[in-house]
Amino acid sequence: MTARTADPRPLTGEPVSLDLLNTRWVMDGEPRDLFAGAAGLTRVEGLAVWLESTGLAGRFRADPATLVHLLTAREALARAVADPGDAGARELVDAVLEHGRIRPTLTADGPGERAEFADPTWGPAWIAARDYLGLLESAPDRIRKCASDTCVLHFHDTSRNGTRRWCSMSACGNRAKASRHYARTRER
Repeated sequence: MTARTADPRPLTGEPVSLDLLNTRWVMDGEPRDLFAGAAGLTRVEGLAVWLESTGLAGRFRADPATLVHLLTAREALARAVADPGDAGARELVDAVLEHGRIRPTLTADGPGERAEFADPTWGPAWIAARDYLGLLESAPDRIRKCASDTCVLHFHDTSRNGTRRWCSMSACGNRAKASRHYARTRER
């Protein structure tokens, strides 16, 4: 399989930090992990699919070292999102951020910046951690976990009024609506 293999995850397209968290999901009551054999992919093939879906495939290689660093970042971000007050989680995110930096540049369009890494295998992990900082700066209250008890996915609420509750209205949202409707009709 190649990086062009279809992404099996139920929710994609979130900011890269949350998209990394969403490499773990639940389907039919079973936990799935894109980096641990979901959809018959090897761990590195799963990484290739993720790099492709996030637009990072042209910059970074899907190899075992990159995967190890990305798994480190995923655990750090999972802890930080679950409990923003967790000092240990902040230290883990900071440890990932130690592996890269922003270099100011002058481009044809004016001031710019680019990320630099002493070890490029840390690149995707660093980008995900840096993206999380950006979400915290812009709208920390819009980082959400799906309201479904059976779902583990996260999303960035970009709705106008900030009241999105479900990872997907067509999946978890519809199940919740159907469950409420069934409960109401059963009471009658």
